[in-house]
Amino acid sequence: MHSRRAFVEGAASLAGTLLAPSVVLGANDRIRVGIIGPGVRGQQIMRAAINCPNVEFVGIADIFTRRQEEAKKMAPAAKTYLDYRHLLEDKSVDAVLIATPQHLHAEHFVAAMDAGKHVYQEKTMAFTVEHAKRMRAAFQRAGKRVVQIGHQGCSMGQVTDAFAFMKTGYVGQISTIHSHMYRPGVHGTGMWTRPITPDMTSENIVWKLFQGDSQPHDFDPNRYLNWRFYWDYSGGNFYENMCHQVAFWYKVLDLQIPTAVTTVGGVYLVKDGREVPDIMNASMQHDDKLLFTWDSGFGNGNLGITEHVLGLDGTIINGSEMGGPIRYVPEKRNRPDGVEMMGPTKENTKDGTQAHMQNFIDCIRSGNTPNAPFDLGFRVAIACRMAVDSYRRRRTLTWDSRHETVGVVSETA
Repeated sequence: MHSRRAFVEGAASLAGTLLAPSVVLGANDRIRVGIIGPGVRGQQIMRAAINCPNVEFVGIADIFTRRQEEAKKMAPAAKTYLDYRHLLEDKSVDAVLIATPQHLHAEHFVAAMDAGKHVYQEKTMAFTVEHAKRMRAAFQRAGKRVVQIGHQGCSMGQVTDAFAFMKTGYVGQISTIHSHMYRPGVHGTGMWTRPITPDMTSENIVWKLFQGDSQPHDFDPNRYLNWRFYWDYSGGNFYENMCHQVAFWYKVLDLQIPTAVTTVGGVYLVKDGREVPDIMNASMQHDDKLLFTWDSGFGNGNLGITEHVLGLDGTIINGSEMGGPIRYVPEKRNRPDGVEMMGPTKENTKDGTQAHMQNFIDCIRSGNTPNAPFDLGFRVAIACRMAVDSYRRRRTLTWDSRHETVGVVSETA
């Protein structure tokens, strides 16, 4: 019989596996790290790497000179590069953090893999299905290289407790995951809007390297700074936030790429030229057994960020992105004597970034599989891409797992 004690003991065991401190093996080996794209998020993960023991930050690559200067303040001894390829040519660099706009992930990832580097790849891993396949080929070519995808929720304590809840058998057959992410809005200002500064000029920004293989445009500081607004460079909030919530449960439940995805929504609030929606709803079908829904909006933060995993015998409720504990609620009709349980894990329940980076560094030393490995990032990226393309095409899209292709089912009107 499963018991509350068994749950707690299971959580403790998984905590040792998922969130262990630095491994001893090779701990004295200094790891030399560089970054491609030290923007706002890039500087956050850069700081996390610097905070890991026995890490030396040696290289900074960015197409905007001011970003180089900002990052240099955190790592004064690091060399700076406008072209990331010069960073990758440095054979003394062991690992590279990639935090560039999403359309550039495949280019930078493939180059880093081919240069023999370990990679911390910010989410969402791949911009398109074709990019994902290209990245997979590079990952397979690279052999024993560690890749951590930037789904930091996979290193948070709530993951440990979610695994433990599932191990008890108290949840039963899961038919639905209902998830949402809402943030408050400000009158007249759209989410992610950042002001252009006078130094954002073609003299200070290498525009050609920013564009990559996207549709060519004349230099535009707004497209550079507010790239999240545009389909050429961004997957919108599907790639910014849905990916995290999907990654968490894809990890815990080992879910595969959805068989069908239907998305609706639009730009309902601030008409500032953005192409990506600010209100959206995605429904993802998984093997005719489970429906994973995600809805999101930027006009009101009352609902917050939560997932409800609905099983025949109970519900797991997670608010990990808000730092709240994960909990189990019994379905009284089927478990009349069941009791509500709170996740006991206290470590790394607020922000998993530091723990996620430490896990990456530890895995470089040990050769172990990281908490958000390549395969997880691959599955999540394709699910998110299907949501984007369903929205843009106003169609239900399907995934052919045998041929790894996306097809069209019907209009969603």
